[in-house]
Order: sequence, then structure tokens, then C-alpha cells
Amino acid sequence: MTKERITQLLTRWQAGDSEALEEAVPFLHAELKRLAAYFMTKERAGHTLQSTALVNEAYMRLVDVDLEFENRTHFIALAAKIMRRILVDHAREKGRQKRGDGIKPISLDESIVLSESGDPRLVDLDEALNKLETFDARLARTVEFVFFGGMTTQEAADALGVSRVTLNKDMNLAKAWLHNEIT
Repeated sequence: MTKERITQLLTRWQAGDSEALEEAVPFLHAELKRLAAYFMTKERAGHTLQSTALVNEAYMRLVDVDLEFENRTHFIALAAKIMRRILVDHAREKGRQKRGDGIKPISLDESIVLSESGDPRLVDLDEALNKLETFDARLARTVEFVFFGGMTTQEAADALGVSRVTLNKDMNLAKAWLHNEIT
């Protein structure tokens, strides 16, 4: 199914056509599975949160609330944000401690590699991303789209309405800002 067709189905669903959602579900579910797989490949084997549970929770949060999706890319971006929230909530539930002695600073790339042992840096990254969003929402969305949404730089640039050059500049600025905030 094309991206345009999924966008049409989302639009129809938002207008109250439940059959459109039924038609879109297999494709939306496939997109959510792709996102969950992206997140979960960063996890250790035996992580207590399985990718199926992540997909199901994200799906329930997406369809149970009254959100407006501009298009398929917007839906995926929202799903990535929701999955990030789920993983952060899961980390917090595991009794994460705030910064401890001996924890070394990490790069943004390393910070999305989540560990079974309950690395408190995930919570720190989430807090830093929330601060970045108040500073510059586009920079925060850039990080969410690329690192949490698994989008290519071209997909993220298209979703944000900027060029790839601008997106790359934004990524560099966001990495520097987050690194400074986390360390």
C-alpha cells in the first residue's frame, strides 16, 4: 500500500469511517512493528518489555485518543514519540536511580541503546529532550524522527519541511545541546 493511500485512510478514519481504520490497521501495524523492532534491537536479549507489547501499547495509545494525523509520516512520528514515552515509563518503573557515581557521559547515539540493567541515562535523555523541546521544538522533533522513529534523513527532512542539509545541521546542533545537557 502506498504512503498516499495510508494517508487517505487515516483522513477517512479521523472523519469517522471505522472501515478505513480496519483497512489501514495491517499497514499501520507493520509500521509499528518496524519501529518496535528498531527500538528493541538496541535492547539486550531477554529484556522484560517485548516488542509485541511495545507495539500493542503504542497502538492502543494512538487509536484510543483523539489525535489528528496530517499524513502517514506524522502518524509514524507520533508513534515514535509514544514508543519513546513507553520505554521511558518502563525504565522509570524499574526503579531507575538518578545519576550515580561512576556513570560516564555518553553520546546521543549510545544513549538510545537501552539496557536490561536499567541504565538511568535513558531517563536523563528523556528529560533533556523535553528541555530541548521547550528550547527548540524542531530540534527535538529531528531527534525523535531520526533516532527514535528510525526515519532516514530524507524522510525526517520531508516530515519537517526542511532540506537534508538543514536537517543535518539541526541534528548536529541537537546532539551538541543534548550532550551538554546530559553531561
